[in-house]
Amino acid sequence: MQDRERLLAQVFVRLADTLVDDFDVVEFLQRLAADAVEILGVATAGVMLSDGRGGLRLLASSEERMRLLELFELQNQEGPCMDAFHNRRPVAASADEGRRLWPQFAPAAAEQGFQFMCATPLQLRGNTLGALNLFRNDDTPFTSNDMAVANAMAKVAATGLLQQRSLNERQLLAEQLQTALQSRVVIEQAKGVLAEYLDISVDEAFQQLRRRARNTNRKLTELARDVATRNVNARDFQLTDR
Repeated sequence: MQDRERLLAQVFVRLADTLVDDFDVVEFLQRLAADAVEILGVATAGVMLSDGRGGLRLLASSEERMRLLELFELQNQEGPCMDAFHNRRPVAASADEGRRLWPQFAPAAAEQGFQFMCATPLQLRGNTLGALNLFRNDDTPFTSNDMAVANAMAKVAATGLLQQRSLNERQLLAEQLQTALQSRVVIEQAKGVLAEYLDISVDEAFQQLRRRARNTNRKLTELARDVATRNVNARDFQLTDR
C-alpha cells in the first residue's frame, strides 16, 4: 500500500507539471497510460481524446493490443471508452457483462485476452475531454479504491490538458488534438522502422523508443521524428539498453 501511495504521489506531481513551453500531449497521455498499468495493476491502458465535435480519437496506448482494440472500438462506435465519454461516468464490465453491453467489442477484447473492461472519463468543470481505458487479463473486478484512483488520475490529466489558461478550453483542445494526432503518426512510423530493422515486435520497438528518449533526455515525439526521417539510425538502438 505504501509503495502504491508513493507511486501515486509521484504520478500526480508529474501529471500536474504541464506548465512548460515544450509540453507534448502525446507523451503526456502515453505516460498516463503507462502509469495506470503500473499503479492499478491492469494489463493494458489507453487514452482517447475528444475531437471537439462529439467524437473521439486515439491518442495513447500502453501496448499494440490495446491500440488495435481501441481502433476497433472507434470503428464500431461501441465499447467502454465510448460509453464513459458519452455518458460522462465510469463504466466497468466483466466478460459476460461486456458481451451484453458491447456485442461486437467484447468478443474482440476476449480474443486479445482481456476479460475485465473499465473506462473513466477525463472530465473537468463539466467538460468531458476524453476517456481512459483500463483492461485486465482476468475477470477480477476493480475495487472501490481502484476506481477512486482511476477517476483521480483521469481528473488530474484533464486538468493538465487545460493548464494553458491563455487560450479558452475549446481552442486549446482543438490545437492539442491536431498536434497530438500528428505526433502519434510520427511515433507509429518510428515504431515500424525500429521493428523492421531490429526484427522485433512493435511493442518492443516502442519500449526501445521510450527508453532511448528517457536515457537521452529527449522528447518522445522529437526522437520518433528523427528515427522516422532517418536522422537517427535504427542501428543505434541496442536491445540491451536499459
